[in-house]
Amino acid sequence: MGNIFTAGLFQQMLRSATPVALAAMGGAMTEHAGIMNIGMDGMILMGAFTAVAVSIVTGSAFLGTVAAIAVGILVGLFFALFVVKFKSDEFIIGTALNILAGGLTTFLMWAIFDIRGTVRTEHGLPTVDLGILGKIPFLGQIISGNSLFVYLTVGLVFVMWAFVYRTPVGFWIRAAGEHPGTLRTAGISPEKMKWLSSAICGAFCGLAGAQLALGNVAMFSEGMSNNRGYVAFACVIFGGANPKKAYLAALMFGFFDALGYRLQEYDISSNLTSMIPYVITVCMMVYVVVRSNRKKTVSA
Repeated sequence: MGNIFTAGLFQQMLRSATPVALAAMGGAMTEHAGIMNIGMDGMILMGAFTAVAVSIVTGSAFLGTVAAIAVGILVGLFFALFVVKFKSDEFIIGTALNILAGGLTTFLMWAIFDIRGTVRTEHGLPTVDLGILGKIPFLGQIISGNSLFVYLTVGLVFVMWAFVYRTPVGFWIRAAGEHPGTLRTAGISPEKMKWLSSAICGAFCGLAGAQLALGNVAMFSEGMSNNRGYVAFACVIFGGANPKKAYLAALMFGFFDALGYRLQEYDISSNLTSMIPYVITVCMMVYVVVRSNRKKTVSA
C-alpha cells in the first residue's frame, strides 16, 4: 500500500482534479441561473484545442490560455443563444455542442496541422517551485512543482464562492434561476443573468481546457476531454452548485483517476482502471438522487 499511496499519487490527484474543478465552477454559475449545462465537455475540448493551436502559432502558452478563455466565452454565448434566446431544450443543445466540438476539433487539427490523432506543443504552462515549502517532507512533494493553475484554482474557488453568495450580481444570478419573476419585478432581466452565467461558464471551461492541454500534457489529442465535462456537471450537482463543495468533489474524482493510473503499474488492465473515476462519479449521482428522495419523504 505504501508503494501506491505516495506523494506522486496525490500530486497527480491535484493535476487531474484541476480541469474538472475549473469547469465545475463555471457549471455552478449556469446551474444557479437555472440552466442545465451538459455542453461543458465540448467547451473544454474547444478550449484545449485553441490553447495548443495558438501556443504553437505564437510560441506563447499565455496567449494560448487567453485565446482558450476567449473561445470558451464565445461558445458559452453560442450555447446561450439557443437556450436563452430561442428557448431550445438545453439537454439537446448541450449534447449537440459536445458532438460538434469533437468533430470540429478533429477537422481543424487535420486542416491546420495536417495531423491526425495528436499534435504536440513545446510551449506548456510553467510549473511553480514553492522553494522552502517544497522541502517539507511528503507534503512539499505534493504541492510544489505543479502548473500555475493548480494553485490559481484554489483561490478561484473562494473568489467564486464570494461572488455567488456575497455580491449583488451573484444574488441576481441565483434569483434568475430560482425566482425569475421576482427578479424581473425588481427591474433586473433574468435573461441577461443567464447570458452572463453562460459566458462565465464558457470562460472557466476554456481555462479548464488550457490547463488540460498545456498544464498537464503539453499536447492536444482527439477527444482528450474524455467526458470531464460530464464529471464536472456531476460535481456541480453533488456539491449543490457550491464552488467549495464542487471542488472537493473534483478532488475525489482526481484521486480515483490518479489511483487508476497507479494501479496500471501492477499489471491491472487499463480498461478496468480507467473505469474507476467514472464509476465513482455515477455513485455520486446515485447518492444525490437517494438523498433528495429521502428529504422529500421526510418533508412530506
